[in-house]
Amino acid sequence: MAPAAVEVDPPAPTKDLAALKLQASYQIGGVYKEIPYHKFDADAELGKKGHEAAKYPHYLPTWDPNQKYPPLEPFEHYEHGKDADPTYPNLLPRDQVTVTHLTPSIGTEVRGIQLSQLSNAGKDELARFVAERKVVAFRDQDLKDLPIEKALEFGGYFGRHHIHPTSGSPAGFPEVHIVHRGAGDDTIDKFFENRTSSVAWHSDVSYEAQPPGTTFLYVFDKPAAGGDTIFVNAAEAYRRLSPAFRQRLHGLKARHSAVEQANYSVLRGGVKRREPVINEHPIVRTHPATGEKALYVNPQFTRDIVGLKKEESDALLKFLYDHLAFGADFQVRVKWEEGTVVVWDNRVTQHSALVDWQDGQRRHLARITPQAERPYETPFEG
Repeated sequence: MAPAAVEVDPPAPTKDLAALKLQASYQIGGVYKEIPYHKFDADAELGKKGHEAAKYPHYLPTWDPNQKYPPLEPFEHYEHGKDADPTYPNLLPRDQVTVTHLTPSIGTEVRGIQLSQLSNAGKDELARFVAERKVVAFRDQDLKDLPIEKALEFGGYFGRHHIHPTSGSPAGFPEVHIVHRGAGDDTIDKFFENRTSSVAWHSDVSYEAQPPGTTFLYVFDKPAAGGDTIFVNAAEAYRRLSPAFRQRLHGLKARHSAVEQANYSVLRGGVKRREPVINEHPIVRTHPATGEKALYVNPQFTRDIVGLKKEESDALLKFLYDHLAFGADFQVRVKWEEGTVVVWDNRVTQHSALVDWQDGQRRHLARITPQAERPYETPFEG
């Protein structure tokens, strides 16, 4: 397969750096943390520097400065999980699939079904099953081998495609978010000069007015060991709190900001496809298919709690972040295999990549990110 043309060095920032740094200092509390993958060595990715070539070069990231988009407009999301048969006859036919739960409350591995061949009824069941199990690893999938248009057509059933404001994407397909650390990349060494851990819990682009729901990530190249992804069940995290504490959280909203991510990208010579937004979301949101309530704050994008003073907001958010991060008994670690598609529900989970390999091996994945409804809250029920 012929490689797509890639722009490996994004254009330099066009604004005055001092002004950008001043703008980047705007924070409602918290700092955006990202490992800087804004360029890569094209020769290494094409197998010219002693490394094996990327298996799917047409999925290598590009950063096109001409991609500029207006603010996202509201849309009416239809939640297909509400239409699902809860016995999952189309998604999990008993005579065909193997289903292994990785923990009691979160994480399942499925073998024997091909996602790309699902009927609409099967897709409805997929949305519901993932909402119930929070994250599901489907093994031996062909999604990566489909034309990108077909992969997007599959993902588009679950909602409007999100175009990420700053990340790399395959040439001509800004709807696909690329996760990529190239062969021989040593930027992690510089990162760890100032950090003790690569863990960065988040729900994807929670700053959008209508953040993602059912989300797909599929792998092309991976290190021999490491590079796993960890997930936390934010619905179980909510249930673990005392009734009095849960009741106090109801009615509170938090601000989620895209400003720091956008400024970080521009400062490093990356792209900014849309002007950054700040949106308020309930701290406790309700899933439209299951009715479950889940905590919806994360240290990457949440900045403060509306109506609280800074010290109050910081203290409450720190407790919630720690509660989610330390909850190993409602977390799961997903290991990548060749042909894996991991599907999770961003409304009831948080996740983090783990950058724990330091031998220069490539890690290359693609994410399809359908948007869902605007987060909402239903009344406290005790």
